[in-house]
Amino acid sequence: MKVILLKDVKAQGKAGDVIEVSDGYARNYLFPNNLAKAATATALNSIKLAKEAEVRRRQIEHDEAVELCKKLASVTVTVKVKTGANGKLFGALTTANIADALKSEGYEIDKKKIVLADPIKALGRYTVQIKPFAEVSGKVNINVVGE
Repeated sequence: MKVILLKDVKAQGKAGDVIEVSDGYARNYLFPNNLAKAATATALNSIKLAKEAEVRRRQIEHDEAVELCKKLASVTVTVKVKTGANGKLFGALTTANIADALKSEGYEIDKKKIVLADPIKALGRYTVQIKPFAEVSGKVNINVVGE
């Protein structure tokens, strides 16, 4: 019997896969536990349409991420922090601080998408890498100044 998996099933496949299983396994285990549904023509068509929509959505997100990286390449964001007497920061500049500064400039970037190679612990200019989407990365210039 052909079934469409609704959830990942160990040793069978991942959600959305169309697999061939025995009738008893499907009726006694997969269907009662809502792990699969019968692979009818309409169900197969809806899975195909959903996969096509997912591909289109991911392409749109990729294009938006590339545009965002192009915009951020020419932007310099100023971050104000508290400093000690000799210009050293109290603590370090975090990705959350950078994300807040970008948000105040009008760029909505999650702090998890910002990559800091080394912690920023002094005043000055830095180039920080961002990864807004898988396989898409860009750079943004950060100017760290004291309050």
